[in-house]
Amino acid sequence: MAGSSIRSGNRSSILAEFTGERAIPGEIDPDLWNEHVARYAFAARFAGNKRVLDAGCGAGYGAAELSQTASEVIALDVAAQALSYVQAHYAPANLRLIQASCAALPLASASVDLVVSFELIEHLPDWREFLAEVRRVLSAGGQFIVSTPNKSYYGQSRGFSGPNPYHVHEFEFEEFRTELARIFPHISLFLQNHADGIVFQPLEAGSPAEVRVEHGDAGGAESHFFVAVCAVDRKPASSTFVYVPRSANVLRERELHIHRLEGELATKDEWLLEASQEHQHLLDIFRRQTTELEERSLWAEDLTRQLEAAQIRIVALQEEFAELQAKATKAVAALEEELARQKTSAGQAVVAYEKVIANQKASIGQAVAAYEKEIQNQRAAAMEAAAGYAAKIGELEQENARRAEWAIQTDARLTQELTQRQQALEDKCRELAKCVELLQAAEDTVVERTLWARSLHKELESATARLNFAKASRWVRLGRAIGLGPDLRNS
Repeated sequence: MAGSSIRSGNRSSILAEFTGERAIPGEIDPDLWNEHVARYAFAARFAGNKRVLDAGCGAGYGAAELSQTASEVIALDVAAQALSYVQAHYAPANLRLIQASCAALPLASASVDLVVSFELIEHLPDWREFLAEVRRVLSAGGQFIVSTPNKSYYGQSRGFSGPNPYHVHEFEFEEFRTELARIFPHISLFLQNHADGIVFQPLEAGSPAEVRVEHGDAGGAESHFFVAVCAVDRKPASSTFVYVPRSANVLRERELHIHRLEGELATKDEWLLEASQEHQHLLDIFRRQTTELEERSLWAEDLTRQLEAAQIRIVALQEEFAELQAKATKAVAALEEELARQKTSAGQAVVAYEKVIANQKASIGQAVAAYEKEIQNQRAAAMEAAAGYAAKIGELEQENARRAEWAIQTDARLTQELTQRQQALEDKCRELAKCVELLQAAEDTVVERTLWARSLHKELESATARLNFAKASRWVRLGRAIGLGPDLRNS
């Protein structure tokens, strides 16, 4: 919105927020207000029939003051809120509003006769650019009136409140004069102070005024504000100007101020009493909370002791679990050894059965050869016996085949059962948390294997009985009597 104009017309009340840096009518102390108004009264003496720029116009009361004697006043400010306030409260026909930065004035060169800038330069980080812009827009005979607070006095007056956060660069007297002299050839410096005075004012209005100022040491370092009137072609006049506000009874104002301060002190005393009571209340709460904290601390200590006991119990349980795990591991190892021994025994039994079968086959072959020779000699007489013997041999071969198949199936079954048991043992080892169940399962497995070994022993006894039965068979004895069949007496 830089460079745009805001026309007057809307008179609705728009209040700007007062931060202490913008003087707003009715919202600041009368003494401070008079300091601001006095500067514009001082500048209005230079504004007659001139085109005036109020740079950093703020609430606009100064631009309105200048418009009473100037031909045109341009009120310029970077804040739209400030210009809205001016538009709502001041509407002279010769007042024009512009929102723009003072470091880049949206005006043509040599287009302004008077530039006024009060209490602005200390707020600008680019204040040197601002001074150069003022020199650019001033006409040949134009003047520049600028003010700023004395850095030394202002720092002391703020006391414990510290530096002003809105001020970027504050000036001392010599620096202020030196920086202005870099831009403007002619400078008249004024010292603005809020001085005591005695006023004799007639009751009749419009009477002329005479002013007597006792001159003393007018040192710049002791002044409150610096005001400079700068020009390009000739040095401005430097006559003394005294501004007496309408409320000039300083003693009365001080009495009212003291009365207000006394009211503020009473309010602060009430506040301190309330704060003291609140402090006592908070102290009681703090004491209760301290007591609760101590009780909770004791409870926490008891809980810590219980936790330590629980940790000791956990360590004991872990040791007991490790011991049970070691026992389970040993039991599993013993079971695996037992299974390996049983598998070895079963393998040896299969080998023994195979040897028996091989021996029986060899004996049967020899017997067949002998039978064939005997048959050749006694074919006719032994044909019926040979047929019987051949049938018996077939039965024996089938029996031997069944035994061989049984041995193979037994080996396969044992291998499968061993694999299954090993898998079950691996699964149970992974479930160390159920070591007690594993031990019981291992014991059940040992019992089962024992029963199985006993069953295998019974089968072996049964096979031995069948072999003995074969030895005692009359058919086998008959065959041996005639020289046929295997000799099972030493088997």
